[in-house]
Amino acid sequence: MRKLIIYTAMTIDGYIAGPNGEIDWLNDAGKTDYGYKKFYNSIDTTIMGNSTYKVTLTAPKFPYQDKTNYVFTKNKLLRDTSYVKFISDNIDAFVRSLKQKSGKDIWLVGGGQINTVMLNQGLIDEMILTIFPITLGEGIPLFAQGALRSIFKTINCETYETGIIQWHLIRG
Repeated sequence: MRKLIIYTAMTIDGYIAGPNGEIDWLNDAGKTDYGYKKFYNSIDTTIMGNSTYKVTLTAPKFPYQDKTNYVFTKNKLLRDTSYVKFISDNIDAFVRSLKQKSGKDIWLVGGGQINTVMLNQGLIDEMILTIFPITLGEGIPLFAQGALRSIFKTINCETYETGIIQWHLIRG
């Protein structure tokens, strides 16, 4: 069975973006890869919420063109694009079905709302959290209010010269 994996950067106070979706603090990462290329090659599908999708549209080109991409949205009027399929109904059943299909693992790109839905449905298998030594004070948390208690086990924790820590967890 395919795994659903959160691979994300976050601050030490638990935010994945600023209050308006700002991710400028990611520029502090330097030139280190942090295992991104290896992770990216291990997946063939991304899923994300509509707000996260809108952030990807600010890039010069859609960043996951070589993957199958699903965006979860409440807006049933959105039409699929050449790179994205919009899903608005029964997202937990959709993800359960997706995990049963053959293929590589699935990247839960974010954001906090969809992360919480997937967590509460017990669908997240792993988390790879790249933690930046910065606080934002406010913003979009890794999990939104209403996240249920869930147990994960640390399988690896790596510290980089940049001061960034990468924490790899699996569902406990």
